[in-house]
Amino acid sequence: MGTTIHVAAVDLGATSGRVMRAVVDAGSIEMVEVARFPNGPVERADGLHWDIEALRGHVLDGLRAAFAADPLISSVGIDSWAVDYALIGADGGMLAEPFHYRDERTARGVEAVHALVPPAELYAANGLQHLTFTSAFQLAAEPTELLAVADSVLLIPDLVAFWLTGRRVAESTNASTTGLLDPVSRTWHEGLIARLRLPCGLLPELVDPGTVIGELTPAMAAELGAPAGLVVTAVGSHDTASAVVAVPLARPDAAYISCGTWGLVGLELEHPVMTAEAREANFTNEGGVDGRVRFLHNVMGLWLLSESVRQWQAESGEAIELGALLAEAATVAEPVPVFDANDPRFLPPGDMPARIAAALVERGSPVPSSRAALARCIVESLAAAFADAVAAAARLAGREAGVIHLVGGGALNELLCQLTADRSGLPVLAGPVEATALGNVLVQARAQGLGGSLEELRALVAEAYPPRRFAPRG
Repeated sequence: MGTTIHVAAVDLGATSGRVMRAVVDAGSIEMVEVARFPNGPVERADGLHWDIEALRGHVLDGLRAAFAADPLISSVGIDSWAVDYALIGADGGMLAEPFHYRDERTARGVEAVHALVPPAELYAANGLQHLTFTSAFQLAAEPTELLAVADSVLLIPDLVAFWLTGRRVAESTNASTTGLLDPVSRTWHEGLIARLRLPCGLLPELVDPGTVIGELTPAMAAELGAPAGLVVTAVGSHDTASAVVAVPLARPDAAYISCGTWGLVGLELEHPVMTAEAREANFTNEGGVDGRVRFLHNVMGLWLLSESVRQWQAESGEAIELGALLAEAATVAEPVPVFDANDPRFLPPGDMPARIAAALVERGSPVPSSRAALARCIVESLAAAFADAVAAAARLAGREAGVIHLVGGGALNELLCQLTADRSGLPVLAGPVEATALGNVLVQARAQGLGGSLEELRALVAEAYPPRRFAPRG
C-alpha cells in the first residue's frame, strides 16, 4: 500500500443517508460524518415514491460541506439500497419520480414476468432469490408507453453519479440485483431481457467497482466548490456489496450478516450456487467487489423493530429511546414466542405490532403484553432467522460455518448479537458499525493509488475497528 488518499462517500440507506469524508493510508482509516439526512417513502396519488428532489438536495449539500472541510478530496463514491431506479429521457431528464420498492404495484410485475418466464427458468437465468420488488418485476409493472420513450434506466447510485458527471453507467454489483444480469458472465442477460420484452438499449454500460466514471461536470464542480480534477469512482454501489468489503473475513469458514433495515445473511464465494435447492431455499447470488459472489438470503431486518417503535410513538405521542427499550427487552425473563421474520406481510409500512400479533395468533402463540416483551420477541425472531440462514448458506454451498461477522447498525444491538450467537451456536464478531461507508471509502482509496488486495483492505479494517466477540451461551 502507498500514499495518503482523501475521498468522500455518499452512503444512502432506506431510512437515512449521509455524506462522509475520509483519509486513508497504509495504516489507518479516519472517517468524519459531514451530513446526515432523513430518507424514506412518500405517498403520492399513484403510490409510494422516493422524494428524489429532496434526496438530491441533501446529497449536494453534503458534498459541498465535505469539499469545504477538505480541499484534498480527490474522489467521490456512491452506494445505496438496491433495485429502485429512475427512467431517464433522451434529454437527461427523469420521466417520473422513482417508485419505492415497498409500493404494492410490484405484485402485477411479478405476475407479468412469471407469465413470460416461469420461476425456475428465471432463477436459472439470474440466480436471484424471489423478492417481489426486484427491478425486473418493477419494470414489468411500468406503463409500456413510458418505457417506450425512456432512453435509459439508472439505479439510484448511478442516478447520483449521472447528476455529478453527466455519464450514464450501471455499476455491476447493484446491477446484479436487477434480475437482468447473468451471474456467471456478469453481463446483461440479453436473452432474458428479450423474453421479458423490455426495450433494447434501456440498460446502460456496465462498470466494475474501482472504475473512474468521470470528472464532475464544470457546472456541478462550480456549484459544489469542488477541488480541481475531482472524479466520481464506482464502488460496490449496492450498499451490501460495500459493507462486505469491510467485513474482516480472515477465515474461510466465516459467514456475514450485514444488518440494518434489512439483514443480509450469507457467504462470500468465488462462484454462484444456482441449484434447485438454492432456489427452493430462496438464496440469491449477487455480485461482489473483485468478482466475488455474495451468496445470501434477505431477512426482514431491523425494519421490524424500527417500524414497531414508529407505531408506538404515533399512538402514544411519546418519544421511545431504542437503547432503553432493548435494555428492558434483555431483562424479560419469561419465554417469548418466535415468528417468521421472512413473512411478506411485514414488508409494507404500517402497524407492525398488530401484524406481528396476527402472525403469532395464527401460529397459536401468545402475544406479548408489553412493549419490552414484543421487542424481545422481534429480536429473538431475527436471531432465529439469522441463525437459520447461516446454516442454510453453509449447507447449500457445501461449506462449514465457524464464525459469524455481524456488521452495520445491528452490531450496536448487543441483545441481537448475543441471541444470534446463542441460536447459531457460533461466535459472533460484531463490527464495524460503519461497514458500508468503510467499504465505499476503501474501494475509492484503492482506485486512487492506495493499492492492496481485498484481503489487505479487510486486514486494515480489522486493525482500525477491532470487533467485539459474543460467545454462544449454553
